[in-house]
Amino acid sequence: MFYNFTVMKIIINGETKEIANELNLSRLLETFALPNERIAVELNKEVVRKKDWENIVIKDADKIEIVHFVGGG
Repeated sequence: MFYNFTVMKIIINGETKEIANELNLSRLLETFALPNERIAVELNKEVVRKKDWENIVIKDADKIEIVHFVGGG
């Protein structure tokens, strides 16, 4: 039995990554063990609100920037 996987290349913080199929943004963060707290996510130069992460599907050639907020003073 063969499974038809389409390998997609995306860019996360300047690094090319490969994923086997389309994922939503929340699942993508889990897949790459990225934190989902105290971060901001930009997809193709547009900020994505956390409440929309479940509805945003990552596609081939998407560019994602993830910024971590750090406390301190």
